[in-house]
Amino acid sequence: MKVSPDAKVNVAIVEDNAETRQSLAKLLNAQPRVRCVAACESAAAALAVIPDLRPQVVLMDINLPGTSGIQCTAQLKQLLHETHILMLTAYSCNDYIFEALKAGASGYLLKSTSLQELIRSILDVVDGGAPMTGQIARRVIDVFRQPPPAGLEEARLTARENQVLGLLAKGYSNKEIASFLNCSTGTVKIHLEHIYEKLHVHCRTEAVMKYVGRDSARK
Repeated sequence: MKVSPDAKVNVAIVEDNAETRQSLAKLLNAQPRVRCVAACESAAAALAVIPDLRPQVVLMDINLPGTSGIQCTAQLKQLLHETHILMLTAYSCNDYIFEALKAGASGYLLKSTSLQELIRSILDVVDGGAPMTGQIARRVIDVFRQPPPAGLEEARLTARENQVLGLLAKGYSNKEIASFLNCSTGTVKIHLEHIYEKLHVHCRTEAVMKYVGRDSARK
């Protein structure tokens, strides 16, 4: 969905903080290359308004009331295949980064991003790029530089920890794992903490990547 150099890029905002939302819309409308066509306070509002407007870019917060920005991203992408969604959030957790990208986000920016960089990122994503704040890009690179899969065997996970990790890799939530293993979610959380510590990882995504990497190495 490229645009000519003299055309404005239509942008929609999904942000629950009214002051931030209004300020960002005003800043975008003051720029010569972009135009804010909608400013939504929730995922529900975004899903009701944005599909009819078909903006080229959506700036999506993660922490929204009700449905999260990541879930909203997945739903919007089903409706608007050509619309680019840029996460614009305060969260830099690896889980959020990879879940957002899997949901269909084309880039991931922190709210500390300057206005100039934000505008460049909007134009870049429309032109086929995948903009990320430098700190986020480094996190993505670091995940793919994890130690080789052999480290999973060396971690000496217990049989139950291996079972939990296997269910985690299948996409089960903590609640679903607890139901499958007939234990409490608190117990699952403790197992996950032990798994993270033994694997030297910090989140579910990194743990699953090690698990998947081990299975791939065995084939």
